[in-house]
Amino acid sequence: MSMLDPAGPTAHTIAGVAWSLFVGSTLIFAGVMALLVVALRQRGSEVNTRWWIVGGGLVFPTVVLSVLMGYTAVRSAQLTRVAPVDALVISVVGKMWWWEVRYRTPDGTDVVLANEIHIPVNRPVVIGLSSSDVIHSFWVPQLGGKMDMVPGRTNQLVLQATAPGMYRGQCAEYCGEQHARMAMHVVAHAPADFSIWLAAQAQPARAPVSPLAERGRAAFVAQRCTACHAVRGVSEEGRLGPDLTHVGSRLYLGAGTVRNGAAAMQRWIAHVQQVKPGARMPSFGERDAATLEAMAAWLESLK
Repeated sequence: MSMLDPAGPTAHTIAGVAWSLFVGSTLIFAGVMALLVVALRQRGSEVNTRWWIVGGGLVFPTVVLSVLMGYTAVRSAQLTRVAPVDALVISVVGKMWWWEVRYRTPDGTDVVLANEIHIPVNRPVVIGLSSSDVIHSFWVPQLGGKMDMVPGRTNQLVLQATAPGMYRGQCAEYCGEQHARMAMHVVAHAPADFSIWLAAQAQPARAPVSPLAERGRAAFVAQRCTACHAVRGVSEEGRLGPDLTHVGSRLYLGAGTVRNGAAAMQRWIAHVQQVKPGARMPSFGERDAATLEAMAAWLESLK
């Protein structure tokens, strides 16, 4: 995560402003140190304080700050440009402590996932930002600036990636116990690959492909995990936790807490309060090992 390694036009603008401030402040610091050296060498000499006060205290800061203000005003105007009509629109809702992400397919189908945002390369993306609980802040430094997510209000942020890749983001507003473990990842695809990905995400959960996965699905329903989690094609009543329809295809679990995988999934289910203390999901470590293995196998098969 570095704003000095931009991968989009908005991030390039922000990095340009940052570098101008770095260079300007370095030159000013060097000038002040040079004056200090001169002053130390001329101790005891008479000094015309009027010119130092007028020049160093009024003229110099006025000129420098005016130039910086004008430059940043011009560059900052580029950050508030209106998105084109063909921009992709994505809804992101901040929760304690994860991100709900929603897409709308061309045929009107809602696609819901968590903690990952997939976008096409070289296409502007309008992110609609809101919160369901406290104030969060959306920040993917390689693609753009920060934007607060305020309950009862929707803010907009325009992102655009110029190259395929994965870009890490983070909640930048302290929001509670697990604020530090509230990350997200933005994955930029070639346009054709993005269309394929979105079409796949719009499909319901795949049927179990093995007896172990079938037992896992049955256990998931029997343990009433569906009260909090929706899995399209199995149960869609859950709204409190992340949608798990294609959870097996996600890169991380727990909003960037652990890398996804069968062993990680089983550990997450059994010991979530050890992995992410305070998360609004109880640990299920009292379940027998066979049940935990089956549930993890089924969830990992949901690609």
